[in-house]
Amino acid sequence: MLPVRGPIGRAARPARFLGTRTAWTPVGDGEFFCPGCGGDRNYQRLTGHRRFVLFGVPVLPRGETAPVVECAACRRHFGTDVLDHPTTTRFSAMLRDAVHTVALAVLAAGGTCSRTALEAAAGTVRAAGFDDCTEDQLNALVEALAADTGRVYGESCGAGLAIELHEALDPLAPHLAPVGREAILLQGARIALADGPYTPAERDALSTVGAALTICSDDVSRLLAAARTPS
Repeated sequence: MLPVRGPIGRAARPARFLGTRTAWTPVGDGEFFCPGCGGDRNYQRLTGHRRFVLFGVPVLPRGETAPVVECAACRRHFGTDVLDHPTTTRFSAMLRDAVHTVALAVLAAGGTCSRTALEAAAGTVRAAGFDDCTEDQLNALVEALAADTGRVYGESCGAGLAIELHEALDPLAPHLAPVGREAILLQGARIALADGPYTPAERDALSTVGAALTICSDDVSRLLAAARTPS
């Protein structure tokens, strides 16, 4: 007696003969942060064309698929928005540049008169990845910035400096957790406090830093007050 095929067997049988198949075509490549692998990997950007398949043979076009990104290591496919996330190497460079820009902004607001502020800034910048940064280098950069913009020490954060802060921090902020954004602001606050209480110009610069990091004004005030309290 032949076995009786159940509903599952009957439903599965047509799948061997009917279906769709996607033919992928490479249109670009590069390096990205692979969410599947959890690290930087090479990728191919692919476009796809679907076809109706009968008995394993493509017979009718079914249109194009959305482009995808294929990891060269794990071969998984991701939406192209995955390319918006910086690679680990790029993220490290963005973070390093952001800390350096914040340090210069705080010093330009008045801290270069104090050696302790320069020492605090240089230590912060070195910890961020600029291993050979010195106090004299930072001082020279701030003096050059002041000469180029016509600013004098102690002035509020001008439009030019605000633009530089936003250029350095705006692309970074979406990829940082709240604690990471707060850490950058607190680093700037500690530089400002190295030679005494905040000056109005330093507060203005730090407020601009907070805004560029998408930290609300109330949280900026809270963090600046916390930095002023000895731990």
